[in-house]
Amino acid sequence: MSQWIEACGVDDVEDEDLIRFDHEGRTFAIYRSPDALFYATDGLCTHEQVHLADGLVMDHIIECPKHNGRFDYRTGEAKGAPVCVNLKTYPVKVEDGRVLVDIACARR
Repeated sequence: MSQWIEACGVDDVEDEDLIRFDHEGRTFAIYRSPDALFYATDGLCTHEQVHLADGLVMDHIIECPKHNGRFDYRTGEAKGAPVCVNLKTYPVKVEDGRVLVDIACARR
């Protein structure tokens, strides 16, 4: 069952960047790719639970600010040590200038 939640406006996320989105005690990260598509993942690194919104986005990779572990935010795939557990990703859609995330349909 879907649970679409409004996370932000499209203008709230710069190109090749991300923002933090908190909802009901959970933290998510909302990304805007170089080709202006939006993606969502869990907002905490799977290595030491650091907020990914403080990290660096390069192309389709988010680098954790603590130990430089990397993930492909499109798929959640762990791409570099010390991370070895993938991030959960969530479906995203854009409607009327708003970014919506389906927080009930996590993919790993």
